[in-house]
Amino acid sequence: MELREALSQIAEIRAQAAAAERFRGYRAVPVGTSGGLAILAAVFQPHLVPNPAADVAGYLALWVTTAAVGVTAAGSGLLFRHWSVRHPLSRELTRLAVGQFVPCLAAGALVTLAVTRHAPELARALPGLWQVIFSLGMFASCRLLPQATVSVAVFYLLAGTVNLALSDGPAAFSPWAMGLPFGLGQVAMAMVLYWNLERDNGR
Repeated sequence: MELREALSQIAEIRAQAAAAERFRGYRAVPVGTSGGLAILAAVFQPHLVPNPAADVAGYLALWVTTAAVGVTAAGSGLLFRHWSVRHPLSRELTRLAVGQFVPCLAAGALVTLAVTRHAPELARALPGLWQVIFSLGMFASCRLLPQATVSVAVFYLLAGTVNLALSDGPAAFSPWAMGLPFGLGQVAMAMVLYWNLERDNGR
């Protein structure tokens, strides 16, 4: 019984120590690449989906695919860290980081599924909803990331709010309603990661 309690206390201390550390698993280049993908998707949207209001499925296919590739790119450094680092505290940090951010991705996927299957007329609000939900994931991750992450999260929240306000007008399916927030936001986050974490390691 005492051994079990001691192990439980050690696990709790490790989790608390991990929460107090700064997570270095996200890398600037993959995160910035995901922002570049968002801008490219915005550039090509008029050619691939010329009338998104009448082709919501095509619009969703473009941006869900872009998001999936972007998440894969941004998460590549995290996965590499998880499998290459053997230190228990580093693995605990990775689990904490994933646990803080993955719920927002799940929420975004469920909201998208609900809207497309049961209320397709609300699809014009999805860009704003995605950005607001993404901002919540970033706010949840702020404890493990540099302080400037809060500014990027606020940017996503404001961009999503603006897009929701404009979702009933001609700008609803504008390619830049997605391209600018996610392009600028991810590039800004890449700069935060490089300036606060990777630049110091380079020195």
